Amino acid sequence: MTKTANGFGRYGLVAVSTYFLLSSVLWAQTRSSAPAAKSPDTPPTTQNADGSIATNAHNDNFVIGNDDVLAINVWKEPDISRSIPVRSDGKISLPLVGEVQAAGQTPLKLEQQIASKLQSYISEPQVTVIVQQINSQKFNVMGQVARPGSYSIANSPTVLDAIALAGGFRDFAKQKSIYVLRQNPDGSEIRIPFNYKEVIKGKNPAQNVKLQPRDTIFVP
Repeated sequence: MTKTANGFGRYGLVAVSTYFLLSSVLWAQTRSSAPAAKSPDTPPTTQNADGSIATNAHNDNFVIGNDDVLAINVWKEPDISRSIPVRSDGKISLPLVGEVQAAGQTPLKLEQQIASKLQSYISEPQVTVIVQQINSQKFNVMGQVARPGSYSIANSPTVLDAIALAGGFRDFAKQKSIYVLRQNPDGSEIRIPFNYKEVIKGKNPAQNVKLQPRDTIFVP
């Protein structure tokens, strides 16, 4: 066998070269597959159920009302961040911010107002407002039920749900003649009939509509 100056055979040099080449490739693959380190200044994110990353919730459609519960988060400011209900006067109160009108605002608009008030104390404040509980939007149940009154629209109740919340029927309720009064955006009203006897038998289930804010269920 032919030897080199260092005493290694030609095949020995090939084996050593191959080893170092494979080691380099494996090291590069390990580096590329490792998760990137997060910057300490990067705001936290959360994962949805499907594994996707959830971003800050900016809602420019929902209008906040009295008694709604808001989750207010100011990035890196735990003393200001909190869950807080909207008072009966439509306002909330936060440290450094003071009183802010929340009712009548969208979460996005309220975020901007709080951030603006914090700029005197915090450099580039990052504010998130999420509506945790919707208590301001209500529907009404009237007539021959055990507990007539106004109820929260939270969890998208149906007519059947509403009757259960109101404690069920009184003895002489006309269960076939129930109806929902719904206000249209133009101020007009529509009447949606609801036959309890049919619905509980599985007939015409489309009558069991999901309620909207300001709907009134009347049980004659």
